[in-house]
Amino acid sequence: MDEQFLYQKIAEDIRRKILDGRLKPGDRLPVVRVAAQAWNCTIGTVQRAYAELVRQGLLSSRPGQGTRVVPNLPRANDDLLRRAALLHRAEAFLLETLTAGYTPLEVQQALHLALDRWQQFSNAVPLRAAEQVLRFVGSHDPAVTEMAFALPLPLGLEVEFAGSLGGLMALANGQAHLAGAHLWDVETDEYNVPFVRRLLPGRRVALMTLAQRRLGLMLRADWLGRVRGLEDLVQPDLRFVNRQPGSGTRVWLDAQLKRLGIAAAEVAGYQQGVETHLAVARAVAEGRADVGLGLEAAALAQGLHFVFLTLERYDLVVLAEVYDHAVVQALGEWLNSAAARNTLTRLGGYECALMGRVIWLD
Repeated sequence: MDEQFLYQKIAEDIRRKILDGRLKPGDRLPVVRVAAQAWNCTIGTVQRAYAELVRQGLLSSRPGQGTRVVPNLPRANDDLLRRAALLHRAEAFLLETLTAGYTPLEVQQALHLALDRWQQFSNAVPLRAAEQVLRFVGSHDPAVTEMAFALPLPLGLEVEFAGSLGGLMALANGQAHLAGAHLWDVETDEYNVPFVRRLLPGRRVALMTLAQRRLGLMLRADWLGRVRGLEDLVQPDLRFVNRQPGSGTRVWLDAQLKRLGIAAAEVAGYQQGVETHLAVARAVAEGRADVGLGLEAAALAQGLHFVFLTLERYDLVVLAEVYDHAVVQALGEWLNSAAARNTLTRLGGYECALMGRVIWLD
């Protein structure tokens, strides 16, 4: 096995022994030279495994005392061991997939897409009061999932995708700390501000820009040339897949169809609404629809062709009373980092010039 991954297997083996009691608090581990011989690897590989478990708080290492299981090991239901057990499962999966020939990037993308897909099945729950966890409700965006992954433990973000209007209503009803919206107002040609003022009157909120997103039509190769814009959706043999009512994408589409003088009934499949951009892309990729409206990032994820229509602004809507919370500040730091820009560049379909900008509304 490649020594780049062997250290993870060594750490996994030690962690399992700690979790099942074979290694007890205070037990001393073999010196790295002996462990390296047992694993048939380099001393550096064992040192890396030990260092990882020290970082996780399961081992301690002091000069002259060797490496030991920490003496005050938490109970099995404590948060530290809960996270260690989860990490053990994740690393076992990672080792399996890497051994099967997948690259780390492919595994990361698959996990994020899977989590993104599961989040659309979330149900609204009462606002959680956990000190280091905030609740997000709002419009679907693959970058939101990436952003939640980027938070350092023990900070966390509970994510529910419920559309832009659903997110603002969750804020108004006390079911969220922050929302995600990209609602275009036809009268002012402005994103989000008019809707926030209407739905959260008198509330002080911050609009923290996630990014500007490329929105357009997603289609397979056999529809190239036949669909160049929204006016082409009225073709009698075309099957369209829409977003759900209350989503910012649906709000924008309805305004554009009205401008073009196209009735919803003229678009076959208009009433077929799904919860996320990735669900739209999957419907097209799997042949259940011919064309869908959504993000370029979703089209790229499913290998579809994309017809650009507009650039929209996606904002995180944050209540003033939680703006100074550690989670919000960590999100702001991430949005202003090179790592965030690299992430959105990898996803594709975003422009980052306004990323991290904050506007306050009273």
